[in-house]
Amino acid sequence: MRAAPPPLAGGTPGAEALRPLLDTVLDALRAGAEERGGPLPAGGPQAVTARARALGAVLPETGTGAHEALRALVTALAAGAADPAHPLCAAHLHTPPLALAAAADLAASALNPSMDSWDQAPAASALEAEVTAALAAEVFPAAGAPDALVTTGGTESNQLALLLARERHGSVRTVVGANAHHSFHRAAWLLGLPAPVTVPTPHGILEPAALAEALTTTNGPVLVVATAGTTDEGLIDPLPELADVAAAHGAELHVDAAYGGPVLLSPTHRRLLDGLDRARTVTVDLHKLGWQPAAAGLLAVRDAADLAVLGHTADYLNADDDTEAGLPDLLGRSLRTTRRPDVLKTAVTLRALGRSGLAALVDACMELAQDLADLVEKTPGLDLRARPTLTTVLFRPAGAGDETVAAIRRTLLAEGRAVLGRAEADGRLWLKATLLNPHATPGDLAQLITLVEGSTHR
Repeated sequence: MRAAPPPLAGGTPGAEALRPLLDTVLDALRAGAEERGGPLPAGGPQAVTARARALGAVLPETGTGAHEALRALVTALAAGAADPAHPLCAAHLHTPPLALAAAADLAASALNPSMDSWDQAPAASALEAEVTAALAAEVFPAAGAPDALVTTGGTESNQLALLLARERHGSVRTVVGANAHHSFHRAAWLLGLPAPVTVPTPHGILEPAALAEALTTTNGPVLVVATAGTTDEGLIDPLPELADVAAAHGAELHVDAAYGGPVLLSPTHRRLLDGLDRARTVTVDLHKLGWQPAAAGLLAVRDAADLAVLGHTADYLNADDDTEAGLPDLLGRSLRTTRRPDVLKTAVTLRALGRSGLAALVDACMELAQDLADLVEKTPGLDLRARPTLTTVLFRPAGAGDETVAAIRRTLLAEGRAVLGRAEADGRLWLKATLLNPHATPGDLAQLITLVEGSTHR
């Protein structure tokens, strides 16, 4: 007699099939974190690779069973993780996800809606429409018909922004600051557009006078890119002034606010984003200052009519007669076909925390950055690059060469003690702390300083 197939996650029996498996997963996550004992595993790439290989055959002839496989692999993954929930894991825009968002993501995985046709995702498609409309209105509060698309993050959103601009004009030249995200150069290449005009940003931001000079010698339809939260320093370009310059030269404006966009929710800090609503398109990531499991990106547009060019027909997904009969057409909501209902975790988070709850998280991380800057300034052996704008702090040992700075970072990584990033500014290499953990404490920040000082004196 043929054995029964493994249980499924959906349907009425799915919840009971998942329950004991989740216990195994949660136990393995705890065991792995305890085994790791810090922000990342010690030993560097060789040790981590050896641990993965020691697990044995990837595809054994006879399976080991659900609980053993989950226990072994989840424990190994957790033990070998760079865990953004650890307060000393602070290198990148790599957020510790909220537990409630991760739980919601489990439901999305169990139900597995595919957001390419209504008959695969009835409720998910309706929920996505509501959430994207609400978030678009946050970005463009005075616009008559704003909208937003769910994306995998800043890279996809920025590429879509260039694509929409190209479709509006036939071709477009992008003008970016040297501080802009690398995705714009790749997007121009992928879309067959001229390489972006890159304006020097010696002070880390795109300055209006430099943009004006660049626009006087740039022909054709132009899309100016401003940044609200640079990757290296967390700086925000002067958006109102750049919008003025772009308008004076007949150029359109896109703002990459993948990092800084959620600051809109904070009454205390939202003034940093004054002028954002003057853009035609805006990139926002909620897997940064939104504490969502990746991926949770958005491209917000001031006018939903701009999205019409993404329309596409595949008879098995959105036949004309189905659309005419009232079935929503989802293919124009993304360049992807199969895609997860990533909006669910965001919807749960927005409902659970509300505007004030999310604002409190933003404010907490902004305050942590200021606290770390205070500590650096009070430490004689360290130099601070500048007071932070968002949650990024650059610092380095006073008088150290770039090779020493790089070696300190790698030493802390190899020992599993701390995860710090690196950034070049002012012609020098700096250690970068990106503070996205609202549970971090002043004691954690002091420990980070102590670890850097200890590595400096070896």
